[in-house]
Amino acid sequence: MGFLLMLHSIVRWIIVVVGLVATVKFLIGLVRRSAFDKMDRGLSSGFSGLMDLQFTLGLLYFLIIGFGGAGFPAFRIEHAVTMFIATGVAHAPAMFKKADNKYAVALGAIIGTLVLIYIGVSFLPGGWSR
Repeated sequence: MGFLLMLHSIVRWIIVVVGLVATVKFLIGLVRRSAFDKMDRGLSSGFSGLMDLQFTLGLLYFLIIGFGGAGFPAFRIEHAVTMFIATGVAHAPAMFKKADNKYAVALGAIIGTLVLIYIGVSFLPGGWSR
């Protein structure tokens, strides 16, 4: 079980790094009014894919620990719900792929997801120091 939690924690930091890289890349694209190219779509898709992986790892941990005797305290439920919403927000660029300004949609999705991740991790005992 410790391995699953460790993997979940490592993926969290990968998501933060990819999210920050994507934020800078999409902000530059927005300012320069560049075309949203294949690399941008890949970065956006990669970010949402990492969020899917993270949510799956977290859900497995949530269920195994919860039914294994630790129960479902409020902080775990709050964390899970917040991260479920964050995962949905991360998919906004795919949902709005016909938008006129794809950089604005992708940038908003990345920033919104990172804010929700910050809030969601803050619900946990120990928060970001875990």
